[in-house]
Formats: sequence, structure tokens, C-alpha cells
Amino acid sequence: MARQPRFLVPEVAVHLIQRGNNRAPCFRHESDYLLYLAQLRHLSSEVGCALHAYCLMPNHVHLLLTPKLADSCARLMKQLGQRHAQYFNKRHGRTGTLWEGRFRSCVVDSAHYLIACYRYIELNPVRARIVPHPGLYPWSSYAYNTGARIDSMLAPHAEFLALASDSRGRAAAYRALLEETLDPGLIDAIRIATNAGHPVGTPKERTRADRTGIANPQGSDPDLF
Repeated sequence: MARQPRFLVPEVAVHLIQRGNNRAPCFRHESDYLLYLAQLRHLSSEVGCALHAYCLMPNHVHLLLTPKLADSCARLMKQLGQRHAQYFNKRHGRTGTLWEGRFRSCVVDSAHYLIACYRYIELNPVRARIVPHPGLYPWSSYAYNTGARIDSMLAPHAEFLALASDSRGRAAAYRALLEETLDPGLIDAIRIATNAGHPVGTPKERTRADRTGIANPQGSDPDLF
């Protein structure tokens, strides 16, 4: 069966996920995370992807970014995935596929879902019960987006900038949002759209989820999404 074309638009934000093959770890030690981030920093600039938020989980990766060109995401993930797999296999004495097929993605073109994606990504370690608070997880953009750290790799999206008129106000407003429970409906909408490859929050995807159960495909752990 032919692969479905991706729906990606230049200058429109994208939430994407790349998972380890068969749920196996794609990070084992601190050096694995650090090298991935170094490659992400270099390649996102090289291919023209503005990175807004990220979370590196032990067996999958979440990114929120805006591509300059229609193929910028594909170029980024291809090169990033290949480089990390080569490093990881050599570092840990393994062979074979590291990633589970192609990355999954959805366009995020509304303020409502854009900020929800920020929160969804950085709260992932809490939903997965790895840490009780997102500030305790070192491998995400939480510290940058809450004003605790400077990171030139990251660029705030226009909707994030609209949270307040200055950086201190934005950080405070965003911290307050992270303290609130993320609506389960928003979580499902992001998972559904990312899995299906369609813009997040469309009525089409909600109907499809109700009909097929795609919000939790194949009985998988929803925190992997």
C-alpha cells in the first residue's frame, strides 16, 4: 500500500513524534540525550526549522516546530534519525533499526491548539509518571519556556509571544498554564491528529476517532503519544 502523503505547510507549526522501534529505548545514557540535542540544534538551523518546544522521552521524541519549506521537516527528521541511529548503534553495540518507521506529525494552525501542544509536550514526563513536575525532567524545553534557562536553539512561536508583552510576563503566564490540568479532550485531539497526519482539532478527526478508536491505536499506551 502506498504511503499517505504528509500534510505539511511552510511557515505553519507542526507537532511531530518519532518513536523507538518496538518501543525500545532510543536514549540510554545522558550522553545520548546530549548528542541528540546537539544534532537537533545544528540540523534545525541548517534545514530551516524553527524549534519551539521539545521533549526527549526514553523511547520517543516530541518536537513542535515551524518549517520554512514544505520539505524542511522531512529533511530534518531523516538526517537527525540517521545520525542518531548510527551513533546509538555504535555506542551501545547494537545493529538494526532504531526508529519505528516514519515520524508522525500534524499541522497546528490555531492559537488554541498551539499553546496546548506546548503544554502537551512538556507535560509528557508527568503523564508518563517519570517525574511529578515537568521542571524535574531535564530533557525538555520546559526550563527555556518558563524563563529558567536561555537556549538559542529555541524560538518562541508568535502565539507564545502573545501570552504577554514581555519575556517575564510570558514565562509567568506559561508557568500558570502548566499548573492547570490539560483538558483530556485536547490531549486526545493532539494524539488523534498526530497519529492520522491531519491538522489538529478538525471535526473530521474527532469523528474518525469515535468510529475507529484511533485515539488509542492498537491498545497502545497513550502516553507514548
